[in-house]
Amino acid sequence: MRSNKWDVSYEWKAVTLLALGFGLVGLDRWLIAPLFPSIMKDLHLTAQDVGNCIGILGLSWGVFAALMGGISDKFGRRKVLIPAIVAFSLLSGFSGVAGGLASLMAVRALMGVAEGSFCPTSFAATADASHPKRRGFNLGLQQSGFALFGLALSPIIATQLLNVMSWRWVFALVSVPGLILGLLMFRVIREPKTTPVSVPSESPGQATAQARRGNWRDVLKSGNIRVAMVALFCAMTGVFVLGAMLPLYLTEYLALDTQRMGIVVSAIGFGGFVGQFGLPGLSDLVGRRLASVVGFAGTAVMLYVFRGLGAQPVALFAVLFVSAFFTLGLVSLLSGPVATEAAPVGMVSTAIGIVVGAGEIFGGGVAPALAGFVATRFGIQNILWLPICAVLLGIGVSLLLKETAPAKLRRRNGSTGEFPVAEQFE
Repeated sequence: MRSNKWDVSYEWKAVTLLALGFGLVGLDRWLIAPLFPSIMKDLHLTAQDVGNCIGILGLSWGVFAALMGGISDKFGRRKVLIPAIVAFSLLSGFSGVAGGLASLMAVRALMGVAEGSFCPTSFAATADASHPKRRGFNLGLQQSGFALFGLALSPIIATQLLNVMSWRWVFALVSVPGLILGLLMFRVIREPKTTPVSVPSESPGQATAQARRGNWRDVLKSGNIRVAMVALFCAMTGVFVLGAMLPLYLTEYLALDTQRMGIVVSAIGFGGFVGQFGLPGLSDLVGRRLASVVGFAGTAVMLYVFRGLGAQPVALFAVLFVSAFFTLGLVSLLSGPVATEAAPVGMVSTAIGIVVGAGEIFGGGVAPALAGFVATRFGIQNILWLPICAVLLGIGVSLLLKETAPAKLRRRNGSTGEFPVAEQFE
């Protein structure tokens, strides 16, 4: 039985908590990057080691995003979300007790397991809670927490805390908020009665049958899922190469001091924060395909301009802000509304997990390690060519997307009226 009522109060509570949760994922993941100059001295690491530490978390994240997305579709969101946020918070603290490269990489790999499990499940939970006309905006808003906490605030937090404590205690301190948030999510997050899909292309009988027999092969039959996997790899190459290597680029090549480096690097997060709800929100109006093409083109232009700048902190911050708006906006767009709207009935988390998994394994795992190789063999000043090439490829890939934005399709078909909604939660 359908109802025209939508639980708006729960929608905003859930989106807020899930945004904060993904923000802590970003904080725990990226806090290590601005700490690396200090960690490298204590643990005697190289630029290649830095790339490998970032990359191994991306690899384990990617594998478990693909695996745990399907599990949360079968067994429920809460059974994945709550243990995952507790686990990655504790593991972030354990990063501070690492005695060498091997132990640090082991902890970061385990963090990737927990964060990869949290990622697609939290996106699906946001989609479950969101009204169709707000789905793109809400998914972007939830993911924007990653940029705000992980890429904007973490460089500032890390570099300022280093003035009063060692990098080991910094890790211990930031693990506490995740444990508190896990308790709040346990009290608030509900299980959906049904998994919503926004672009139904089948009859109800066919949809029911598909949901009953669906598996990951059904997800890969969608052309938009395959395109999104490749496009997200291109976008994540831009995000994670910059996130991993830019602190070294700014301190070693442009000779900025640690505090100014922290401020400049924070532009990735502040620009990404706006972009992660701005670009998907814009795509609700102009369409997913056009928004993706514009995002990749804008990133390419900004990265090329950034490469030509010298040690000018204000100019570096401004250009990096705009670049991150587009790049991180693309991550939200492709892993959020594009993947959600291409998912078979009942398989939203599975679809998101497969898209995020592919992007993470190659963009978040292989690309930072490759950037470490480039920095070691050819000089840190050449690392920007890797993300520039990746986002140029992304322009062509985005042209293959089929439009799925509900509002755009309704305008194209000349339809008016309200979006149909169903009862949401148990």
